Amino acid sequence: MSTIAVQPLLDNARFGRFHWRVLFWCALIIIFDGYDLVIYGVVLPVLMKEWGLTPLQAGSLGSYALFGMMFGALIFGPLSDRIGRKRSIMTCVILFSGFTVLNGFARNPLEFGICRFIAGLGIGGVMPNVVALMTEYSPKRLRSTLVAIMFSGYSVGGMLSAGLGIVLLPRFGWQIVFYIAIIPLLLLPLILRFLPESVGFLLRQGRTDTAAHILHRIEPRYVPALDDQFQMPIGKSQGTPVFELFRDGRAVSTVMLWIAFFCCLLMVYALNSWLPKLMNSAGYGLSSSLAFLLVLNVGAIFGAVGGGWLGDRMNLQRVLVTFFVIAAISISLLGFKSPTGVLYGLIAIAGATTIGTQILAYACVAQFYPLTIRSTGLGWASGIGRIGAIVGPLLGGALVGMELPLHYNFIVFAVPGAIAALAMCFVFLQREPRAMPPIAKPSLADSRT
Repeated sequence: MSTIAVQPLLDNARFGRFHWRVLFWCALIIIFDGYDLVIYGVVLPVLMKEWGLTPLQAGSLGSYALFGMMFGALIFGPLSDRIGRKRSIMTCVILFSGFTVLNGFARNPLEFGICRFIAGLGIGGVMPNVVALMTEYSPKRLRSTLVAIMFSGYSVGGMLSAGLGIVLLPRFGWQIVFYIAIIPLLLLPLILRFLPESVGFLLRQGRTDTAAHILHRIEPRYVPALDDQFQMPIGKSQGTPVFELFRDGRAVSTVMLWIAFFCCLLMVYALNSWLPKLMNSAGYGLSSSLAFLLVLNVGAIFGAVGGGWLGDRMNLQRVLVTFFVIAAISISLLGFKSPTGVLYGLIAIAGATTIGTQILAYACVAQFYPLTIRSTGLGWASGIGRIGAIVGPLLGGALVGMELPLHYNFIVFAVPGAIAALAMCFVFLQREPRAMPPIAKPSLADSRT
């Protein structure tokens, strides 16, 4: 009989075909997740004109999806710790893809807002689950980098939204960019087949044969045997998973992570929702304004991947503090008159240190909490952070409605970066969690009963 220490096997595995498959499908899901979210900022100038929306009404309409994302993260994060990552991810894909397609058929702001809210449930719910799954299966030496690469799909989705908006909006109207969101629904059977379930969840459910098969695919040198026992680290379980976020010295760090998420998401959604409109008001054409949104998301990819690489070699927490400081500086400079090349550079840096930093923050939270409450920790950090995401578009709408000088808008957007940097200074890393008792495969006698 052998006792298999599962976490060291996952941590020290060579990056191989199995990891590529998990990375591909998780990244693909996040690409369309990002596409469905950023799409509102792309169509916002057209909707304001077609439906006669005031800036404050437009900001409120943009917040419907963010309310949905808040509830989706709070619901599906903890729920997946109970029903499994895969089932939660499938449900969320159906929600965000199906109702984004229905957005294209909306005839008025009310119908549009209802569809955005329901789509937001899926958008917010899928994020903590794919991050948790990617974190669990990533080798330790590449964990931050792989999560960052996977989550860069969000920025790829944002780039697709902006790029397709530039090409398709003038020819086919705003509805066409929503119809494209049907692609994830068409791919759902493939996702269901190839995306693996969490091995930790399988072991907690007693599905040791399936878990052993996955471990063999990760590490071919491990050959499953009938009498194998499996051991994984867990946190102390004393009650409701949400309360576990505050146990074992995690209370201050949990609150600080929530503050950092709030501030970062405020910056991200304020820029994604209002950057095209602000630049359009500053005298740039619609195509140029959408190009700024494209550059913002290109910068995010470099920030996320570069930050993940630094985080695997240095201290991820220090990388986050540094990125937040740079975000505050770059955003505050956007409102001042600059040469076009400098302006594009500042927007790219802002994307790298806001959207990119948000991706790194997910990686930080995923590594901070033990396996049994990882999705709960991610879901609640994301859910609380969504309050900032809701405030961002509303704040942008209020500022635009006040008709302040351009640089005042960006200075207000920059302040949360400084607050987030300070909050991250008070996040304290955790010790390695204890190991759970070994889980044995059912015996042949057990399987007959």
